[in-house]
Amino acid sequence: QVQLVESGGGLVQPGGSLRLSCVASGTIFSIYTMGWYRQAPGKQRDLVATITSRGITNYADSVKGRFDISRDNAKNTVYLQMNSLKPEDTAVYYCYQKGFTNPSWGQGTQVTVSS
Repeated sequence: QVQLVESGGGLVQPGGSLRLSCVASGTIFSIYTMGWYRQAPGKQRDLVATITSRGITNYADSVKGRFDISRDNAKNTVYLQMNSLKPEDTAVYYCYQKGFTNPSWGQGTQVTVSS
């Protein structure tokens, strides 16, 4: 089965940066749209960004201009570079593979933005 393993979360001050990584296995990684979602306490899991197999990106309005999604197909890895972080970015961030039938999800990595 598909396995998605996130890393790179942690505690950062407002205005700081973090880079999340997601390594995929058990999938033909290069042909699938990948993405990142996040879920804050008491909130729904919401889209952050997606990237297609050809590198076309899409972002939530709340992160445009601050976050950058990218992928390295040779490493089966998708990244989320997060800059100018705000306290409202605090959430568990989940790696996502769209799939043709069912999506696949990672276990999540905690990002906390606080002084």
